[in-house]
Amino acid sequence: MFFEGSEKKIELSVKAGVGSLRALERKFWERTLALAGADIVSVMSNSYCDAYVLSESSLFVWERKILLITCGNTQLIKAAFFLIDELAVENIASFSYQRKSEFLSHLQLTRFEDDVQQLRTRLPGSAYRVGHLDGHHHYLFNSDSYDIQCPSSSLLMYHIKGNVADYLRQPTQCKSSILKQLNFAQWLPDFDFDDHLFDPCGYSINGLSGERFLTMHITPQAQSAYVSIETDINDDLKVIQLFSSMLAILQPDSWDVISVNQHLAASDYPAHVEVAHCDLALNASNDINFKHFTQRASDKLIAQVL
Repeated sequence: MFFEGSEKKIELSVKAGVGSLRALERKFWERTLALAGADIVSVMSNSYCDAYVLSESSLFVWERKILLITCGNTQLIKAAFFLIDELAVENIASFSYQRKSEFLSHLQLTRFEDDVQQLRTRLPGSAYRVGHLDGHHHYLFNSDSYDIQCPSSSLLMYHIKGNVADYLRQPTQCKSSILKQLNFAQWLPDFDFDDHLFDPCGYSINGLSGERFLTMHITPQAQSAYVSIETDINDDLKVIQLFSSMLAILQPDSWDVISVNQHLAASDYPAHVEVAHCDLALNASNDINFKHFTQRASDKLIAQVL
């Protein structure tokens, strides 16, 4: 069984005075998500944010900002065009669009280069590729207009293994057991969570604490295992401890840490080699840092019968 876990992501903020994005009706978000090829599974809210678990990752809506993440072969770019057109270009304070190289890119319905060509008909901006075309890489489009972004970081893990990874592939798993094994209660005691277990496997969880968020998505299939965690917790030590804990629990062969206006030390990570890094100044106020790591131990490969 194969499912493409690698995600696409848009972040959009509107100018002050435009009105609250949270005032938009659920039907608006359902229409947006239908264009991408995703559905709402559940929703949780607090005083600052509405957090939606989707059939394909997550959507977060604050007063002035949207974060929308989708996986699989979704066409997130269609949702992006709809949001830009509906909210009006002149009301957009900043916009970014990210894609990671997929396991099976030929199954995707659009290419990043084509997406950017269409985006530039609506918003001027700069596009980048970080990493080599013949290997692991990320794509980013960032609009010329920008807000100062809050610090945030993502941990992307590939080819997980160990007891928890094996459990995530079992037909008898349950949400409460997964949440306990991930140990979020220890690291994030002030967060409220909303999670969903997919059939036959796959797990998503959103968390909120005041204005702060966390989202995690697990695609556990052995040959294409992928896990993403993203948060805007602005305590560097807390984020480092959380990421180090997840690395120890899920034991990936390799992983990325991508940070916006936040630089995290890797000293507490499991034994590793930093394979590649990139520091990219997006504009005068925002920077993004990419780092790719592998385990220090050699990976034993098993030939697959095709």
